Amino acid sequence: QVQLVESGGGLVQPGGSLRLSCEASGSIFRIYDMGWYRQAPGKQRELVASISSSGWTNYADSVKGRFTISRDNAKNTVVLQMNSLNPEDTAVYYCNARNARRGENFWGQGTQVIVSS
Repeated sequence: QVQLVESGGGLVQPGGSLRLSCEASGSIFRIYDMGWYRQAPGKQRELVASISSSGWTNYADSVKGRFTISRDNAKNTVVLQMNSLNPEDTAVYYCNARNARRGENFWGQGTQVIVSS
């Protein structure tokens, strides 16, 4: 089992920045591919960014050049740095840990991000 706890959400003005953090516990963090997803009201949950256990990153087209995902295996954390935020980024952001080989997939409880003036 992996427990994931997100933090760092909140209200920010358009053009501003937020830093989301996800702390994992309960298993060997470094073996998991980590991702950030988001779900806006009335929409499906979508992948925002991911970082594999080996450090490969992937981003949704809508956030490329604005968001950066990183991980610190020594601290069991994954961070999503979000810059140049716009109202379309408003959503609940979820941290995800996945290990396909083990058939494991874990979610955090989510953190709300609101981009509004």
